[in-house]
Amino acid sequence: MYKYLSAIILIALPTAILAAELAEISNYRSYNETFASSGQPTALQLELVAKSGFDRVIYLAFTDNETAVEFEDRIVKKLGMEYVHIPIIFHQPTLADFHLFSAVMRQSPDAKTLLHCQINLRASTFSFLHRVINLDVPMLEAKEDLDSVWEPDEVWFRFIQTVLGHHDMGHDCDGCDWGSNEFIE
Repeated sequence: MYKYLSAIILIALPTAILAAELAEISNYRSYNETFASSGQPTALQLELVAKSGFDRVIYLAFTDNETAVEFEDRIVKKLGMEYVHIPIIFHQPTLADFHLFSAVMRQSPDAKTLLHCQINLRASTFSFLHRVINLDVPMLEAKEDLDSVWEPDEVWFRFIQTVLGHHDMGHDCDGCDWGSNEFIE
């Protein structure tokens, strides 16, 4: 019995260590076994992402951002992961941006994916929308995860409304609190 317990510990320990190290990535959020979002990982953290079994990294900001990892595309590809870059203007997210992201996710729906931007504002919002629209996650659950990162400003709230509206959905749900901002209709 002791041998079996030791074997289980030896198998589980590296996984627990990797999970703890992933949590050190800025604003890292794991939504399920195949989808997570975060702020900008460092080059060393991208190695950790690969060791943790991720198949794909999607980057939603611009490569000339002062905190962007230089040559992130090369680093990710060298680590054996798919790299997708969808540069989104922070103050002008579009429905087309979300549709492009959704198309990438539909292309390989089982690929373990890290979606990131600089501090996880774009990425957490896209994660919220993807989970509600494409994965049928209850809106309240997805909203609570979004709230753990930030409260979208007017631009991003309008973006959420636009994308949900395009999919014949609204932002209201029992328990959802979108804040006391004057721009909420």
